[in-house]
Amino acid sequence: MLLKLNIADDRPLHEQVAGAVRRAVAEGECAPGDRLPPARDLAQALGVNANTVLRGLRALRDEGVLEFRRGRGVTVADGADTRSALLERVRELVADGARLGYGKEDLVEMIEGAP
Repeated sequence: MLLKLNIADDRPLHEQVAGAVRRAVAEGECAPGDRLPPARDLAQALGVNANTVLRGLRALRDEGVLEFRRGRGVTVADGADTRSALLERVRELVADGARLGYGKEDLVEMIEGAP
């Protein structure tokens, strides 16, 4: 799994880490059941602190994209590929809405009114 961070990105590093892993899952680079490299190895490859990587991975665990299992490391959760792709599209929708002056509540209203 080849992950890259954009140093010009204004987002916090842990969000960039989560986004990079989320993208890898959505694009099929990591399939459900695949084991991720240890956080220390990911941190070294990305040039960030291991705690930064762990914070990003915990966020993905909370979203249901990753599973943490003692003794087995971090694996991609079943159904994570579709969930990850959908979450990425939702984030893009929220960002596009914000650029156009719409808040999250406005977007929810639009979605609820959609056929």
